Amino acid sequence: MTSATAELMSMMARDGQKLVGWHYGHPRPQAAVLICGATGVRQRFYANFATWLASQGYAVLTFDYRGIGDSLHNAHPRQSRARKQHWGEYDMPAALDALAQRHPGVPLLLIGHSVGGQLVGLMPNHDRLDGVVQVASSSGYVGGIRMPTRWAARLLLALYVPATVRLLRYTPAKRIGWGEDLPAGVARQWARWCLRPGYVLNGFEHEVQHHYYDEFRAPIVSIAASDDPIATRRNVDDLLRLFTQAPQQRLCLEPNEFGLQRIGHVDWFRPALSRLWPEMLTGLQGCLSR
Repeated sequence: MTSATAELMSMMARDGQKLVGWHYGHPRPQAAVLICGATGVRQRFYANFATWLASQGYAVLTFDYRGIGDSLHNAHPRQSRARKQHWGEYDMPAALDALAQRHPGVPLLLIGHSVGGQLVGLMPNHDRLDGVVQVASSSGYVGGIRMPTRWAARLLLALYVPATVRLLRYTPAKRIGWGEDLPAGVARQWARWCLRPGYVLNGFEHEVQHHYYDEFRAPIVSIAASDDPIATRRNVDDLLRLFTQAPQQRLCLEPNEFGLQRIGHVDWFRPALSRLWPEMLTGLQGCLSR
């Protein structure tokens, strides 16, 4: 196997926002993979997985959405005017274009963790994708979350987010163990979309002026864990119903089948759960074989 080389990259979204990413190279990649992270999860969380995936023969790009991590550019989240829809409308497309430019003529794939799989239907360049592997991606609808996480999520989204946005002009999510601190616009849409079925569907027309869910035709492999309290079967189905034209394959993994006590929602990309990584690789290969 060829070892991966990591290189810092910057890219510009079409609205002028500068984004920061890391490219993990392979001299002769069979495909190029864009990793789009979960809400409030920095790209460095995916570094070990990206390095491993590059060693399997893929070029890989991770990046931070605007208002998060390196793409916050040392500012405070309260200074960011980012909204969650911007991640799908501007940031993910910019990263995909940068990856395509770096690897012309190579198939383009996307691994979307949670929100990274939710927002692919907002990408105006979605037709460049040859496949998508969604990991723990669902609508996140509070009513479909398992107890007792449902109560914690409802308190977070219905009370904590509105209160902190009003008082602080951002949501300090890190303080309560829900990822990185979030800009107000991101937090507001996150809360509003998860409190009703359909997620981004709740923003159509009055917030989201253009979407491509009903035009999206790249094959989708959705992978979730049986013990994930958020990406339950109900919530996975609630998201996938938006992709009316895309071929879909759904996988639900049992922790004990991999010698694990738990998988959950976030930990898929930790080295301790690396025995799950070949499942994502198989998903990517399945997209390419269609």
